[in-house]
Amino acid sequence: MPGPPPAARRPRPRPSGGWARARHVGLPLASLLLFLALWQLLAASGTWSETLVPPPAKVWDAFVTVSTTHDGVRGYNGTYLVEHLGISLRRIALGAGLGIAVGVLFGLLMGTMGWLRSLFEPWITFLRTLPPLAYFSLLVIWMGINEEPKITLLAVAAFPPVAVSTTTAVAAVPRSLVEAARALGASRWDVVKDVVVPSALPETFTGIRLAVGVAYSSLVAAELVNGLPGIGGMVKDAANYNNTPVVFVGIIAIGVSGLIIDGLLLRLERAVVPWRGRA
Repeated sequence: MPGPPPAARRPRPRPSGGWARARHVGLPLASLLLFLALWQLLAASGTWSETLVPPPAKVWDAFVTVSTTHDGVRGYNGTYLVEHLGISLRRIALGAGLGIAVGVLFGLLMGTMGWLRSLFEPWITFLRTLPPLAYFSLLVIWMGINEEPKITLLAVAAFPPVAVSTTTAVAAVPRSLVEAARALGASRWDVVKDVVVPSALPETFTGIRLAVGVAYSSLVAAELVNGLPGIGGMVKDAANYNNTPVVFVGIIAIGVSGLIIDGLLLRLERAVVPWRGRA
């Protein structure tokens, strides 16, 4: 009778579900606590003044101040932190949403029509390499200082990542699938709808996540002019007065909201593209 398999060949037991969930939550929490401890040690060391590196307690006090009413003043510049953040998120939703929609459309067209890709791809690459501040002043000259240049800047920043990723994904669709669909009598529209779009969706979602990140990184630039109320405008205004704790609060608010939105996009991707990563 054959004996038990050697120990080296035995499959390793997978971690239990409870341990996996605890590790998933515990490791980020531990890294956060370590970061706060290092931040407090750095602030207490006196290497830099509190104007440059305020301790976490001062940043917390600033967070409370801009989130509540003190001495008859609402938040920062008459607006609560959540209201600043909400206005900026609305700008990102409009601007990035417009850029993503146009980027997906252009990506589908350029991926299916080679001559269109040759025509527009150099311009999209040119646009992708430009920093937002390079053309924001021009947008202000053209559109004024209201909402239009801000939303346009975010749209222009979000457009290239989606267009490039969608174009690449569409061009990489296996020809065998397209030819099989046509052999079964599918029209051009059916091929795009039933073969090209499902195959390109995973990379398109990656481009959408990148586009939202680029829009967030362009937020402060978009709110440089007439950005109050707005979280980027709050950061810019606080920096003008060396109010570093409020700058930290704004940066943390942008980062946390960005993490939440990216997590929601990941959940949406898993729901819409459940076949990603599967053979």
